[in-house]
Amino acid sequence: MQSQNAFPSSSAAGPDPAVDRRRPARRKRSDDQGDPSSPDFVDALARGLSVMRCFTPGVKSLGNLELAERTGLAKSTVSRIVYTLTTLGYLRYDHETGRYSPGYGVLALGFGCLASLEVRQVARPLMEQLAQATGAAVALGVFDGQFMAYVDAVHGSAALYLRLPVGHRVGMDSTMGRTYLASLPADERDAMLAKLDVATDMPAIMRKACRDFAASGCCYGIGDWQPGINAAAAPFTAITGEGTFVLSCGGPDTILPESRLRSEITAELTDIVAKLSLPTARR
Repeated sequence: MQSQNAFPSSSAAGPDPAVDRRRPARRKRSDDQGDPSSPDFVDALARGLSVMRCFTPGVKSLGNLELAERTGLAKSTVSRIVYTLTTLGYLRYDHETGRYSPGYGVLALGFGCLASLEVRQVARPLMEQLAQATGAAVALGVFDGQFMAYVDAVHGSAALYLRLPVGHRVGMDSTMGRTYLASLPADERDAMLAKLDVATDMPAIMRKACRDFAASGCCYGIGDWQPGINAAAAPFTAITGEGTFVLSCGGPDTILPESRLRSEITAELTDIVAKLSLPTARR
């Protein structure tokens, strides 16, 4: 005989108003998610983020006029945005130069994002093994809207002179960038290329990258991004459900000649991304 519960069930007693008050309302996600023309899209926030995105690698500080030119926003709009961002700690203002630079508030956002990425924890041991075996730099990157951003990096040798840290952003003409683009459906890739500020030879670069990707699952950079630096990269849809990432292995051509990239390194990358990928996304 089934035992009787000493307390009435929620269905018998009805919903508890106190519990309902504590539970946040869930809003149904609209079908136009990701569409800037949606009424849910906040233009003011987008403009503020466009200002923050001006501080690319190598750009230490910018003035109001430079920010206006880079964003296409009116100088008066930029003035209000930077005042707000400075007040909130996301920008710092230098009174002597009249220029702005990223503030320490940005660190909280960046570290919070990195700490929550489960794929970093899963990928890290595999990246360390590959870096130690090759003496190369192994990086994990993600598309951030305009660039590829490093979310993790392991350097297999202290002798590597090109040491790109976590948070570094590389252009879409990099090996990592072209690999991400090659992994997209053709129509989506063409639409993205039309929006990005890329070099005039990018179509030719992408034709070659797409051929390599179709043949091996990897794309290659043979001294064409940085002289004397070769790299191979492979994309994957993370088993953690956090989206699409790119794993790259790069270093001096003295330790990573093209022949090694297209054989040993390709095999290693293919094996690693298979372990990191969702089963349905594996090649």
